[in-house]
Amino acid sequence: MLAFSFHHANSVSGRGYRMTTVIGQIKLEQDGNVYAADNGLVKVTTNVADGTVSLAWKNGQSMNGFYAEARVGWENLRSSQYGNHKVPVESVKPIADGFGEGVRFSFEHSEPGKPLLRQHVRLYEGLPYALVELEAVGEQEWETNELTPLAAYLNDGGVLDFGDEAGEAEVRALFIPYDNDKWVRFASHANQNSVRSYEVTAVYRSGSRRGFVLGSVTHDTWKTAIDVEGTFTSTVARVRVQAGAADLQTRDTVPHGSLRGASIVSPTIFVGAYLDYRDGMEAYGRANATVKPALEWSGGVPIGWNSWSAVMAKLDYDVYTHTSDFFASALQGEGFADDNGSLYVNFDAFSDNLTAEQLADAVRRVKGNGQKPGTYYTPFAFWGSNPDTPVEGTDRAVLYREILLKDAGGNPLPKLDGAFPIDPSHPEAIARIMRKLDEVVAAGFEYLKMDFLAHGAMEGVHHDPSVRTGIQAYNFGMAAIAEAVSPERIGREFLINLSIAPLFPHGYAHSRRVSCDAFGTIDDTEYMLNAITYGWWISDNLYRFNDPDHIVLYKSDNQRATSEHEGRSRLNAGVIAGTSLLLGDDYRMEEAARRAKEWMTNRAVMTLARRGETFRPAEGRSGTKGEDLFTLAGDGGVYVAVFNFDGENGVTKTINLVRVGIEAADGVVVRDLWSGGEYSLTSGTAEHAIALEAAESKLLFYK
Repeated sequence: MLAFSFHHANSVSGRGYRMTTVIGQIKLEQDGNVYAADNGLVKVTTNVADGTVSLAWKNGQSMNGFYAEARVGWENLRSSQYGNHKVPVESVKPIADGFGEGVRFSFEHSEPGKPLLRQHVRLYEGLPYALVELEAVGEQEWETNELTPLAAYLNDGGVLDFGDEAGEAEVRALFIPYDNDKWVRFASHANQNSVRSYEVTAVYRSGSRRGFVLGSVTHDTWKTAIDVEGTFTSTVARVRVQAGAADLQTRDTVPHGSLRGASIVSPTIFVGAYLDYRDGMEAYGRANATVKPALEWSGGVPIGWNSWSAVMAKLDYDVYTHTSDFFASALQGEGFADDNGSLYVNFDAFSDNLTAEQLADAVRRVKGNGQKPGTYYTPFAFWGSNPDTPVEGTDRAVLYREILLKDAGGNPLPKLDGAFPIDPSHPEAIARIMRKLDEVVAAGFEYLKMDFLAHGAMEGVHHDPSVRTGIQAYNFGMAAIAEAVSPERIGREFLINLSIAPLFPHGYAHSRRVSCDAFGTIDDTEYMLNAITYGWWISDNLYRFNDPDHIVLYKSDNQRATSEHEGRSRLNAGVIAGTSLLLGDDYRMEEAARRAKEWMTNRAVMTLARRGETFRPAEGRSGTKGEDLFTLAGDGGVYVAVFNFDGENGVTKTINLVRVGIEAADGVVVRDLWSGGEYSLTSGTAEHAIALEAAESKLLFYK
């Protein structure tokens, strides 16, 4: 229960009345034109004279002069330009929810003839962040497709203060992509720059790691973008958190859907500041999990094989059953297996190359080998060229044109990745998906990789008029899928994996691929690690596992064969990802089989993989590239993964031990997980130089 105590101090201070109130451990103070809430870690101050909100943290960081905006027709209304601002006393209330105990209050802005704007603020005991949302209220029903809970624009000066004396030290802003399609890359952009990130960003000093994290924690309606603009190396002059993003990055060809009602509410926005932005990103991930947890999974790290990189469109009965038999005879009893001694053998696209009889026999073969079969599906994508094609299972009574997502003129939206987007709000679209999922379950599959899911979240005119936005439609469709294959419905565990998909909304799958397709070369390893560099925090918060895509030890069907260092680096990258350890070679090739037998039976490496924990990036300065140094604290020491992305030249990497959390005052023992060899660093060693050959990497343990 919350404890209440009230302290009133009446005085003429500045322009008016002064009052102090304590609710639980949160102090509320009104002094003239200022109303503030302070939990001892962060203080939120509202200025009723100019309509702005500022936040100041105990660590010295601050955000200053933020207001709200709402679009009404062509006009963008700004709260600071309204004539009246107040914090109604009746809006100040104690709260207790999944975040803990705290206080909620509303900063209200009014102007005759315009919607009332309310910034709702939540502050919790012991948490160094605030949650903010914007509610816009009209005198009658109205509509908008854009709300901005927080924004601040300057030409001179900055709106973020890092609370240090670092002068012109470099400031970076994270670009978090909306989805993982089209080989998009995460990025950290240095000032001076303009960055638009999706759902969340961090703005931080790359040297000290001090930074701010802003992002949405509710994902039921809106697509959210965060714009960050810097004028000088260390000055951030403009920040905007906008609900209603629809652009090339969200794969939209029409504007964001509009919401209609007397009251329209933005997403809830996480606003935090941290001495280490990595702590902030992890806290943001946990905040999302508080609102909507990752889909529950008790089966341990997924381990096995996926057919795509191995054979792509040449998938057939022989390669699938050969893989199953190879795993059973050479790997499964030697450490390459999940916690229950089993593994997945998964069809990707083109399983329809097999006859129905071959498919059924292949599933029986896998199960007979003590393994679990998996398959592939694209629920929101129609791959045909003719929209008037009948929907399968409807006896030609329903055409795809009826279930495709449309524009305002009733035309199907343009293709994305070669497929028309399907409208998840259409009952026949859901019926089509349910028929497929029932077939998958009845066939004995235990794993489903779903692909091209952003199609279901695109903006358009939906069949169900109550579905106003792409995210509403996506939630509807994904909830139906998750329920259809839930243990409660089918009576067994069933793993849901997302391939190309929006990062948010989450909670409908156990794993999600952290990048676009990644194969076996050192360039593929760097590309996937770019996503881990800036998306490590996703794992075990939004999804139980970050999926590093199929791990090619030797040769992908679409690429040259890789060197041993390349293959092992691709595996090391997969191990540290969090992880879903699905291999991707054709083991009818002698060298692929040899590498698998030698590498996948290394007990130390496999034990690390089965931890299911994502390594942290040591740095965040790599721009659009992946960092080459990652760490994980555990087992009384620190695991370190270090990579050389140069495929032609060797390099010496120098690790600053303090920077990666290794205390060497009394000396350190270093163990190489691959060779098992150990050596010592002398007391007081500050740096450790590691020589790497071309495309080589190492997994080390410091203790």
